[in-house]
Amino acid sequence: MEAKDTTFANKEKKGRDEALELAQTVSKIIVAKGKKVVRFDMKKDPPDDETLAAHLLGPTGNLRAPTLRKGKTLLVGFNGEVFEEVLG
Repeated sequence: MEAKDTTFANKEKKGRDEALELAQTVSKIIVAKGKKVVRFDMKKDPPDDETLAAHLLGPTGNLRAPTLRKGKTLLVGFNGEVFEEVLG
Protein backbone atom coordinates (compact mmCIF):
# COMPACT_ATOMS: atom_id res chain seq x y z
CA MET A 1 0.00 0.00 0.00
CA GLU A 2 1.58 3.25 -1.12
CA ALA A 3 1.11 6.35 0.97
CA LYS A 4 0.20 8.50 -2.03
CA ASP A 5 -2.68 6.13 -2.86
CA THR A 6 -4.20 6.08 0.61
CA THR A 7 -5.40 8.96 2.73
CA PHE A 8 -6.60 8.64 6.31
CA ALA A 9 -8.79 11.27 7.92
CA ASN A 10 -6.89 13.15 10.56
CA LYS A 11 -8.20 14.89 13.65
CA GLU A 12 -9.39 17.86 11.61
CA LYS A 13 -13.18 17.79 11.60
CA LYS A 14 -14.96 17.84 8.26
CA GLY A 15 -18.51 19.15 8.12
CA ARG A 16 -21.33 18.40 5.69
CA ASP A 17 -20.07 20.50 2.79
CA GLU A 18 -16.53 19.14 3.04
CA ALA A 19 -17.79 15.55 3.31
CA LEU A 20 -19.96 15.97 0.20
CA GLU A 21 -17.05 17.56 -1.69
CA LEU A 22 -14.84 14.62 -0.75
CA ALA A 23 -17.54 12.20 -1.94
CA GLN A 24 -17.51 13.83 -5.38
CA THR A 25 -13.83 13.00 -5.83
CA VAL A 26 -14.26 9.20 -5.66
CA SER A 27 -16.02 6.63 -7.80
CA LYS A 28 -17.07 4.28 -4.99
CA ILE A 29 -18.10 4.85 -1.38
CA ILE A 30 -18.42 2.04 1.15
CA VAL A 31 -20.09 2.95 4.45
CA ALA A 32 -20.01 0.57 7.40
CA LYS A 33 -22.23 0.89 10.45
CA GLY A 34 -21.65 -2.16 12.60
CA LYS A 35 -22.35 -5.20 10.44
CA LYS A 36 -24.41 -3.19 7.94
CA VAL A 37 -22.49 -2.15 4.82
CA VAL A 38 -23.86 0.26 2.19
CA ARG A 39 -22.12 0.77 -1.15
CA PHE A 40 -22.55 3.73 -3.47
CA ASP A 41 -21.42 3.81 -7.10
CA MET A 42 -20.76 7.51 -7.59
CA LYS A 43 -20.34 7.15 -11.37
CA LYS A 44 -23.32 4.98 -12.35
CA ASP A 45 -25.89 5.76 -9.64
CA PRO A 46 -24.85 8.57 -7.28
CA PRO A 47 -27.21 9.20 -4.35
CA ASP A 48 -28.70 12.62 -3.64
CA ASP A 49 -26.87 14.85 -1.15
CA GLU A 50 -29.30 14.15 1.69
CA THR A 51 -28.89 10.37 1.40
CA LEU A 52 -25.14 10.68 1.14
CA ALA A 53 -24.90 13.07 4.09
CA ALA A 54 -27.02 10.73 6.22
CA HIS A 55 -24.45 7.98 5.66
CA LEU A 56 -21.26 10.03 5.82
CA LEU A 57 -21.98 12.21 8.85
CA GLY A 58 -22.10 11.20 12.48
CA PRO A 59 -24.38 12.60 15.20
CA THR A 60 -22.16 15.68 15.60
CA GLY A 61 -22.63 16.59 11.94
CA ASN A 62 -19.01 15.80 11.05
CA LEU A 63 -17.57 13.15 8.76
CA ARG A 64 -17.65 9.81 10.57
CA ALA A 65 -14.46 8.17 11.74
CA PRO A 66 -12.58 6.28 10.66
CA THR A 67 -12.60 7.57 7.10
CA LEU A 68 -10.08 6.27 4.61
CA ARG A 69 -9.53 6.94 0.94
CA LYS A 70 -7.70 4.37 -1.18
CA GLY A 71 -7.43 5.44 -4.78
CA LYS A 72 -10.97 6.15 -5.98
CA THR A 73 -12.65 4.33 -3.06
CA LEU A 74 -13.79 6.03 0.14
CA LEU A 75 -14.32 3.88 3.24
CA VAL A 76 -16.41 5.40 6.03
CA GLY A 77 -16.84 3.64 9.37
CA PHE A 78 -15.21 0.35 10.31
CA ASN A 79 -15.93 -3.17 9.18
CA GLY A 80 -13.04 -5.64 9.31
CA GLU A 81 -14.22 -7.62 6.28
CA VAL A 82 -14.56 -4.50 4.13
CA PHE A 83 -11.15 -3.18 5.19
CA GLU A 84 -9.62 -6.57 4.30
CA GLU A 85 -11.42 -6.54 0.94
CA VAL A 86 -10.25 -3.05 -0.01
CA LEU A 87 -6.85 -2.91 1.65
CA GLY A 88 -5.87 -6.57 1.24
